[in-house]
Amino acid sequence: MSDQPYLTVEDHNRDVSGMRYVYPVVSRRAGGVSIGINLNINNACNWRCVYCQVPDLKRGSPLPIDMPLLEQELRCFLDYALHGDFMVRYVAEGDRQLQDIAFSGNGEPTSAKEFPDVLIMLEKVLHDFNLLDKAQVHPIKVRLISNGSLMDKDSVLASLKHLASLNGEVWFKLDAGTQAGIARINDVNIKPEAHLQRLKNCAAVCPTFVQTCLFAMDGEPPSEADTEAYLALLNEVKSQLQGVHLYGLARPSYQPEAPRLSRLPHEKLEVMADRIRALGLTVHVSD
Repeated sequence: MSDQPYLTVEDHNRDVSGMRYVYPVVSRRAGGVSIGINLNINNACNWRCVYCQVPDLKRGSPLPIDMPLLEQELRCFLDYALHGDFMVRYVAEGDRQLQDIAFSGNGEPTSAKEFPDVLIMLEKVLHDFNLLDKAQVHPIKVRLISNGSLMDKDSVLASLKHLASLNGEVWFKLDAGTQAGIARINDVNIKPEAHLQRLKNCAAVCPTFVQTCLFAMDGEPPSEADTEAYLALLNEVKSQLQGVHLYGLARPSYQPEAPRLSRLPHEKLEVMADRIRALGLTVHVSD
């Protein structure tokens, strides 16, 4: 990494490490340093969320993964973060805790055909760095940030079972409760009932949080009808969830809709959070 000011929650530049697949961020939701693994280096995704911060986003699947290079980068950066001066040079004092390794790149991670092999490699690396020792005060988490679109596939669900064994969890995208709302926000034509079933499939095999981005479009927050539909979906799966990550727009979108999007005040997020909590769910709010 080149000399630069401390990493911040506003800058999630995937190129900051100079590596192809591995990059560090300070994550507001993780609460410290997250080592990201970007399997979609060609900026290809099967969804196109209007708030997405990936430049030149396109529809598609990832390129073949160079497994030896990915392992080399991961080992190199873990050594730098755990035994080098990375934290002192690039992370503000209050954030100098390695919280997780996160599959959170420029597209849907589970669309990589090598995803099962990546988990096998990751398990070996974590064992070699003694990061799977459950006796540790702060055992590292392995997080999959996913739109959940492929969680009706047996191969993906098998990988999620493996992820669970690595102190893993899934953050599953659910931004709207109606077909029109999903189309407007995520630019995909799917039925809420089908996505709910994928969410249930996911939660049945791996600890799962819902992640929801809340924002205004054309100056208007989500309508009451949209809110009620979203809450109704959560209510159907609440007993299977670990909680909800509710977050706002911290960084600018790179999508054509960017000029139409704006942040909601913290109070608006808290109002929504209280309505979710009323269902009996734990909610984490990040502006």
